[in-house]
Amino acid sequence: MGRAAPPATAAAAPPPSYRPPAAAGGTGAHRRTPPIPVKILVAGGFGVGKTTTVGAISEIVPLTTEAEMTIAGIGVDDPGQRSDKTTTTVAMDFGCVTIDRSLKLYLFGTPGQARFGFMWEDLARGALGALVVADSARLDDCYPAIDFFERAGLPFVVGVNAFDGQLAHDLNAVRWALAIGEHVPLVQFDARDRLSVRDALLVVLDRALDRAIRDKRA
Repeated sequence: MGRAAPPATAAAAPPPSYRPPAAAGGTGAHRRTPPIPVKILVAGGFGVGKTTTVGAISEIVPLTTEAEMTIAGIGVDDPGQRSDKTTTTVAMDFGCVTIDRSLKLYLFGTPGQARFGFMWEDLARGALGALVVADSARLDDCYPAIDFFERAGLPFVVGVNAFDGQLAHDLNAVRWALAIGEHVPLVQFDARDRLSVRDALLVVLDRALDRAIRDKRA
């Protein structure tokens, strides 16, 4: 006679869609702590590569305030013999880069000319540290930036931009010429290369965090 057929049943309802468990103290949605914002200045003399540095690392289209150089700047703004620079920053550059889930750097590039020095105080407000970009062939151009950050007590790192991959003087000679102590990091980097800029900024961040920890313990 064979086996009896099972009684007809209603179609099974589909399983409920997956929902992640509610975070402790949350409303049911997974919450992620936003990264801590850190302000870093990129400073230095005229034509040393500050705008290029910010643009190479920024994860957004950088904000720049570039203006065409005119004949009025002849004898006033000297970009150096190796430069084909035709524009100059008249206010600031701005970009940002996320280091990891807990940290995000906001980069503010300062104008290099002395006549825009009045903006440095405002740009430096709230900054954790600074990268002073230097051209080894024109070291005198970065003296004002070094003097400013030493007076302000802001941790800084000197990054020597390797134009065409070369330096006019080695780092030991640069340190001697700039009269900076061993406590000030001195690095070589390429302002056009994202990874090279990242490594220089990580040195700035390490220096700034070290200062913050020592100040907290004091």
